[in-house]
Amino acid sequence: MNEEQLAASGTNINEVKRKNAEAGLSYNEVKELLAQTGGHGTAKYSDTNSEEVKAEITQSLRNQ
Repeated sequence: MNEEQLAASGTNINEVKRKNAEAGLSYNEVKELLAQTGGHGTAKYSDTNSEEVKAEITQSLRNQ
């Protein structure tokens, strides 16, 4: 599969596929993983302060 397969733009399609395979999880693979886990255990990947968000929601509800 070392044969060059070029797109109309001149991009080597096989080279792009090879690099993508080496790059880790794809966007869709990440979405699938999150769906399977329900997002649990993903907090370490977020910089959102959950306590701050809860306080903002509570304050918003009080102001209604």
